[in-house]
Amino acid sequence: MGTVPPVCDFGWKAVDATLPGVDGEAHRIFDHAGPNGLVVAFICNHCPYVKAVVKRIVRDAEDLKAHGVGFVAINSNDAGSHPEDSFPRMQEFAAAHRFSFPYLHDEDQSVARAYGAACTPDFFGFNGRLELQYRGRLDASRKEADQPGLRRDLYEAMTLVARTGEGPREQVASIGCSIKWK
Repeated sequence: MGTVPPVCDFGWKAVDATLPGVDGEAHRIFDHAGPNGLVVAFICNHCPYVKAVVKRIVRDAEDLKAHGVGFVAINSNDAGSHPEDSFPRMQEFAAAHRFSFPYLHDEDQSVARAYGAACTPDFFGFNGRLELQYRGRLDASRKEADQPGLRRDLYEAMTLVARTGEGPREQVASIGCSIKWK
């Protein structure tokens, strides 16, 4: 059964942290913000919801660059209980799916707790002032394969944020596997 996060808390300020990336470098989250915004996505390797949409996550992250919106993904799952979410497996997952954005490891789960992340995937979309404007789904597919004409909720919301600084008032929550807490 999927977990559904709460609705968008408009204006909530993003939390910064420095986390190790799959590229072997330390990454400060705010360093990846674009002039018009930032998406912080909580994902993992094992979740069937993430696996179903990972190609579209990569596509949308790439497409949002043209709108001045940065993107980072964070894995906060307990790798002790879910070995597929270990750091070495994160490196494999990012390479296999050709991530063009940092994939960061939140081993102590402090960043997930600071954001109130609930599931994977869980998307937090911030404007250029790093104020929350979107907390919703990627699209309507859930765990299903991509379908022609599927509305790109995250992409459309973040292009609106890039243009106006404000997200849509109507948002559909993401759904996914719960964060695997220690």
